Amino acid sequence: MEAVHRVHVAATDGRRFGDADLVCFLRSSSKPIQAIPFVEAYADLGDDEIAIACASHRAEPAQLDAVRKVLARAGATVDDLENGLQECRPEGKLGHNCSGKHAGMLAACRAHGWELHPYRDPGHPLQRQIAELIGGGATAIDGCGVPTFAMSLRDAAAMLTRAPERIRAAMRARPELVGGSQDATDTDLMRLRDGWIAKGGAEGLFCAAHEDGRGIAFKSEDGAYRAIRAAVGHVLGVDEFLHTPISNSRGEAVGVVELAPA
Repeated sequence: MEAVHRVHVAATDGRRFGDADLVCFLRSSSKPIQAIPFVEAYADLGDDEIAIACASHRAEPAQLDAVRKVLARAGATVDDLENGLQECRPEGKLGHNCSGKHAGMLAACRAHGWELHPYRDPGHPLQRQIAELIGGGATAIDGCGVPTFAMSLRDAAAMLTRAPERIRAAMRARPELVGGSQDATDTDLMRLRDGWIAKGGAEGLFCAAHEDGRGIAFKSEDGAYRAIRAAVGHVLGVDEFLHTPISNSRGEAVGVVELAPA
């Protein structure tokens, strides 16, 4: 055994593992809520536009095309994106994994008649509306430059249950845009199990909600996201997630991430 990752879990049905009152920042797990001002502003959005606004994408061609589509709706360009650059990503600011969210924010500003810049400022009308929607406590600045909010894991479990049905439907229709075409736990959960939406976040956070009203949140204590897949598999009964292979640079399977024996 080379590493041990402790994962805390809280669910709206009362289930818990570890510390359900652990407080953490929501990071990208809150994107389906951050997308609400964008989605509510337009009646003709495609599933691809909504899904990419909720995404932490991998700069795959279809994902970049979806970001471009949202930017065109906003009457904006890549230069208007305030997410900055991301190391080892193509296409400059467009390739940043949060560019879909930022493009959606620009489009929301355009529709509501708000100034486009600086839309990431906590005092901007868009960010004030998002803060009300999330209802979080302490704030910080996320990796892409917009505010992020802290709350307990217990409260984070309920967050995605508040996502509007239009957002849920788009995420389920285009799950490959939300994460990626391969090895993205949120995308794979939505593909493998009906009724779920899911969104991962930095530092080992993962939130999900089912159409029956259940919500759940996972937090890897040390921020290691690789532990999340096995934890989700165990708690939600997704057998396909229970053993996550670790490959070397040659593509050879050299290890596995799995639940430790009780």
